[in-house]
Amino acid sequence: MLANEARLERWERKVEWPLTALAVVFLAAYAWQVFDDHGAMHFVLEIVLWLVWAVFAADFATRMTLAQNKLKFLRTHIFDLAAVVLPMVRQLRVLRLITVITLLNKKFEHKIRQRVSIYVAGVTVIVVFCASLAVLDAERHAENASITTFGDALWWTMTTMSTVGYGDRYPVTGEGRLVAGLLMVGGIALLGVITGTIASWLVEKLRGVEEAELETAQELRNLRAEIAELRKELGTRSGG
Repeated sequence: MLANEARLERWERKVEWPLTALAVVFLAAYAWQVFDDHGAMHFVLEIVLWLVWAVFAADFATRMTLAQNKLKFLRTHIFDLAAVVLPMVRQLRVLRLITVITLLNKKFEHKIRQRVSIYVAGVTVIVVFCASLAVLDAERHAENASITTFGDALWWTMTTMSTVGYGDRYPVTGEGRLVAGLLMVGGIALLGVITGTIASWLVEKLRGVEEAELETAQELRNLRAEIAELRKELGTRSGG
């Protein structure tokens, strides 16, 4: 069993970069397909998407086989399972691109707040772009659709993710509403992290000001004590 876990770790290290590259290919092919809805490359791009999806499915099956505690593996990889089992949300698999953010983040490995900021910024950009593509793909040909262009989709994604929700754009399909539900949950989580990061930054700045004031006060006390000692010494010499 322990040998399997070691093999699982080796497998994950070995395939991390190839799968990340495939995630980039997936995102590019999916975006191309969405932007060029009825183009000549549509069928070819669909084949590419399904081939990449098949590789991701094979990777998940391999990791599942190598995992010692399979139930625990499933519980801790729900997102991966959903991305493999539900083809209609397969585009969410591109969140493997966070691996790239992790590599860029190494320079901040000793600064927690900066690391969180980079993760949040990277995840926000990826989620906004992918959600916009997904909802546009789901909605633009639906009856009574209000999201028919990428601009509409981008506007709807940002208002939904920020929990503003103007209501001028909204999904009418089941897939679009699924994207909306995931986006609302993700938006709340990201806003919480952003708020916490800003609060942490403010507390750190205020603490720095307080510490500087305390240090200044201590230096003044030390200076006064030194002056008092000098006066005392001068008085002694004068008296002598």
